[in-house]
Amino acid sequence: MNPSQEWPAEWLRGVLEICVLRALASGPTYGYEISARLEASGLGKVKGGTLYPLLKRFEAKGWVDVEWKPGEGGPGRKYYELTGEGSRRLAEMSALWKEFAAVTGGLLSEPEAAAVADEK
Repeated sequence: MNPSQEWPAEWLRGVLEICVLRALASGPTYGYEISARLEASGLGKVKGGTLYPLLKRFEAKGWVDVEWKPGEGGPGRKYYELTGEGSRRLAEMSALWKEFAAVTGGLLSEPEAAAVADEK
């Protein structure tokens, strides 16, 4: 995987929810660290203007708990922790994603798809 790969924006919008939930499954963390984990995993840089509204929606849906922790020699941070409901959502979406990836992978592997692509 090329770490500087830029994925189409519509793909990222489609997977960001499940990827952020997965990043939170490792334990309580803050927004910048979530973004750094996603980038290190190859997803690319997720800007705060995209990430924080998503985390706010997670909080409204009961998928995360939020706790403000004072910083050590710096500003405090909001920490996000996956709730039981958030963990259930992650498990459900992971199973669906694996099925979806298998279907799309199968479609892209079909000989007809390769022949059509060659014609263009």
